[in-house]
Amino acid sequence: MAPSYENLPIDDDEFDEEEIDFSDLQEQYEVRLEEGLDAFVVVDGLPVVPEDNRQKLIKFLLRKLNTVGKVKEDGVFMPLNEKNMTEGFAFVEYGAANEAVAAVKALHGTPLDKKHTMAVNKLTDIDRYGREGRIDEEYTPPTIEPFQQKEHLRSWLGDIEARDQMAMYRGDKVGVFWNEKEDPPESVVDRENWTEFFVQWSPLGTFLTSIHAQGVQLWGGKAWSRQKRFAHPGVNLVDFSPSEKYITTWSHRPLQVDENHPVPSLSLEDDGKNYVIWDIATGKPLRSFATIDVPSATVDEQGNPVKKKMQWPTFKWSADDKYVARMTQGQSISVYELPKMNLLDKQSIKIEGVMDFEWAPATPRRDGIKTYEQLFCYWTPELGSNPAKVGLMSIPSKEIVRTRNLFNVSDAKLHWQSEAAYVCVKVDRHSKSKKSLATNLEIFRVREKGVPVEVVDSIKDTVINFAWEPKGNRFVLITTGEIPAASAVPPKTAVSFFCPEKAKGGVVGNFRHIRTVDKKNSNAIYWSPKGRFVIVATLQSQQSFDLDFWDLSFEKPKDEKEDKDKELTANLQLMATADHYGVTDIEWDPTGRYVATVASAFRHHMENGYHLYDFRGTLLREEHIDRFKQLLWRPRPPTLLSKEEQAEIRKNLRNYSRLFDEQDLAKKNTANRQVVEQRRRLLEEWQAWREQMREMLAEEGYEEPVDADGVAGADGDVEEVEEIVEEIIEETEEVVS
Repeated sequence: MAPSYENLPIDDDEFDEEEIDFSDLQEQYEVRLEEGLDAFVVVDGLPVVPEDNRQKLIKFLLRKLNTVGKVKEDGVFMPLNEKNMTEGFAFVEYGAANEAVAAVKALHGTPLDKKHTMAVNKLTDIDRYGREGRIDEEYTPPTIEPFQQKEHLRSWLGDIEARDQMAMYRGDKVGVFWNEKEDPPESVVDRENWTEFFVQWSPLGTFLTSIHAQGVQLWGGKAWSRQKRFAHPGVNLVDFSPSEKYITTWSHRPLQVDENHPVPSLSLEDDGKNYVIWDIATGKPLRSFATIDVPSATVDEQGNPVKKKMQWPTFKWSADDKYVARMTQGQSISVYELPKMNLLDKQSIKIEGVMDFEWAPATPRRDGIKTYEQLFCYWTPELGSNPAKVGLMSIPSKEIVRTRNLFNVSDAKLHWQSEAAYVCVKVDRHSKSKKSLATNLEIFRVREKGVPVEVVDSIKDTVINFAWEPKGNRFVLITTGEIPAASAVPPKTAVSFFCPEKAKGGVVGNFRHIRTVDKKNSNAIYWSPKGRFVIVATLQSQQSFDLDFWDLSFEKPKDEKEDKDKELTANLQLMATADHYGVTDIEWDPTGRYVATVASAFRHHMENGYHLYDFRGTLLREEHIDRFKQLLWRPRPPTLLSKEEQAEIRKNLRNYSRLFDEQDLAKKNTANRQVVEQRRRLLEEWQAWREQMREMLAEEGYEEPVDADGVAGADGDVEEVEEIVEEIIEETEEVVS
């Protein structure tokens, strides 16, 4: 039926809104409070007292309740039982519904005294959950499910060939593979759409992390089943604690938790938050936080302040998972204790102007200190007439154990050595005219008495990259001159190697310069996880793709003698050079035997894939894969062998090497034998089929032709074809310096 316009007013002045009856719409869409009880809360866990003490208990309870809102006069109802004793709970009416919500958030779970802890809940919640049948009228004891044996999450470490695993993300598929050196990797599991964004291993290799629009999932075990999932809609980044006890998830969009459509594991307290810290064992959130906007002194063309790039990870973990800390730039550092996530000493550590901080990556062992401690290093810029400052602080005592004043500081970066024996502060200093920059290295010797500081000031240019040797005391840095503003070609860089001098009594000597390699394009440093070997590379460049493999403990031939470096704890040697077009990432395997270079589709779409090298720079295999995104070696947990057992293995390494060589040769022979057997099997199948065809043709009366010599199966006209095939057996490339 077509709509009618006959009853509409002709002119606007004839229209009167008051004549229209909206009562039916108001009744339909009116927002109703649930029976007018939104301002009521129920307080449980109270002491049971006689009627004479009830008013005294109410007065004491009001001191707590009025800290978050105003309780109405006579707003506390505490019922009595038949014996004129209180029931251990009370109904409380606040002046407004938002005060009741605040009471639940602030007072739930807080102690009333040494023996009693309050449980505060909204009355409407209790009524709603009970009305919907979620609470049974009769008590039913919980059922204990029978024990079920779970998968061993570290079973891969028992591989008889001690192979390492790698995860590869290419196209829409994610797979886990065994490394087979020169041969194609052996597949363990391969799945379509396993992740929506990227994959990530946990620090000890127990879990493979997949990232989805609705949250994070952890996978592991032989069957690669889902072990845990954490609901965080819109999650962007993930960070594990060092011991895999906790995980931090972050989203650039604040959480939106609707009371009527709750997110699993999250509550209304998490609404508007960006960070969630989870307990991995239970899968439950410990605490959530909102993002703190970083103030910026720079402005864009329109005069609006430019947001600084967010530092990740924002929440940084102590080496033993007991503390996690976050910095409010320029003001303070907040240290939280795990697993309760309460603020250490109930207050943040005020550090005026603080710009950055880093925890020691291992439990420090300072000279003369026998009590438990964790250390973090921080720095502050120059404020007014006060110099810039670097400090070491001990936690939980909050004692500043060492400070150092710095002048003319433009920027500073903090670099801990892996065993917390040193922390190097890379200080970029400007001249008085502020037209040129140079870099000093302030190296804190954490384990020596008084934490002395050694200064390396022989560097004339700006350091753009610095890296300590893992489990060692040598380091590599890359420097560059001033970068022209309008230059399309980046300036040349120089690579410098440093090590300590030899000293008596097991003491680490002063740091000395070994060698500098000039006129390079290098911008990245990748140490082997076991130390000694290092790759200096050029990443994400359109002009250069160099890979230099260096050995810092090269064993010289016995007949070769050089005295110039005899006082140093290093012997530098360039083992090999290579290049990988479009290389974006470099990944060492956890044993330090192999290294993969990756051209990731996350960065560009030209010749994506990976190259696999051994630690000496010998190319083992290369594979070009369309839309190849990630190659990540599976980390290994710390060894269970003692230092003495490891020393014994190193002592007998030649014997083990001989055994391993025999195993490798046997494996190659087995592979060759399998190829020969496969070919023999195919030949036998062909001959059996041929004989079957002959018999069938003979039954049909077909006479097989013979040649002049009486040989069956030959045709009268025979044509011989000779074909020459060229095959390259081996090709080597030698660089002549």
